[in-house]
Amino acid sequence: MSETHTQPADPDAAASLAAKIASAPFVRLYAHADGDSLAAAGLIALALNERADPFQVHVSGDPDGDSANGTPDDDSLTLAVTTGQRTAADCGLPPASDSRPASVVAAAVSRELGVDPDPLLGLAGVIASGSLPGTDGSGALLETAEQAGLVERRAGIAVPTADIADGLAHSTLVDAPFSGDLEAAQTVLDDLGLPDETLEFDEDARTRVASALAVAVTTAETATPAAADHIETALRPYATPSGPFETLGGYADVLSVLAREQPGVAVSLALGATLSDAALATWREHATAAHRALSRAQTGRYEGVVVIRVETDRPAVLSTVARVAEQFRSPEAVVLVVTDSPIEGQRHAALAAGEPAGLETVAATVATEFSGRAGGTPTAGTIQVDGDVSNSELIAAVREALG
Repeated sequence: MSETHTQPADPDAAASLAAKIASAPFVRLYAHADGDSLAAAGLIALALNERADPFQVHVSGDPDGDSANGTPDDDSLTLAVTTGQRTAADCGLPPASDSRPASVVAAAVSRELGVDPDPLLGLAGVIASGSLPGTDGSGALLETAEQAGLVERRAGIAVPTADIADGLAHSTLVDAPFSGDLEAAQTVLDDLGLPDETLEFDEDARTRVASALAVAVTTAETATPAAADHIETALRPYATPSGPFETLGGYADVLSVLAREQPGVAVSLALGATLSDAALATWREHATAAHRALSRAQTGRYEGVVVIRVETDRPAVLSTVARVAEQFRSPEAVVLVVTDSPIEGQRHAALAAGEPAGLETVAATVATEFSGRAGGTPTAGTIQVDGDVSNSELIAAVREALG
């Protein structure tokens, strides 16, 4: 188990936040629509539920705006669970100067509230944040999971299903030539002479699939050198025999998708509801749409940013397209994805960066210019403006805001 030395800026911050939460008559959680924030909100909600403290969870692309517009005039505590803006909330998680994943901080707050955090949910959030289990402060969560027999490191790939062809085709943790194409993914297994279900796989078979995936991703015509680093998240997974999905990485993938597509279902899943079949159906649809949009996109490169124009009727996939493109295809620091055509009268865009780049501020600046709406974090942003705004106008405004 590896553990980086990332530490909270204030070692007492978790205790201080827990004290505020514990003393509140009602807690309103406003989480950003990403897997890490969702897992963090789930951990706090589970702790409150265990304590029989009343709470409400809301997940959206703009939690700061929602907390400003939706908070009633009462004594409730509003908690913004996001690494983005949270000026309208009473408290923020994680603290602004804490670089750890939100799920790691939420686990610490849960312990301060007297409730042991769900290590699988916490670790799924860590992976969704872009970190690996055991790093960025998640060592205690991983140790708990290992000691309880909840996880087992093995060869293979990090997918949520036992059907490996299904996982290869629909994972949003990778960008391979067969991504989004179930028949093509099955052909990969057939060429290896392997079945498609992990229950029939031995260690050698899992290793061969992982090697085939790594080669496919890193040698793809569109791959950048960074693809070799990002594929690590999808390899040598932690199996979760008693978890809601087959692996931690697969769990993280589903959480991230549901946070964008079906926030209500996402919250229910994080709180322990048995919704695996419905969640997987959404995951497959989202992944197929995202990979299809990326494979058919028009791409332009500018200084510091790659612009991708896509045709899709699902705005929720834009953030996934942006992240996947940034990790596996982009030679620039930032990716901007815009819709070629308006969707129900609105034009949508998404931003992604591998390192903090103030993208929530960029998105907010552009949205204000066009009287639209935005949300995001330092590494991701979403923008929604009137359909009368052309994508060229939107692209120009984003480039200007990026500086």
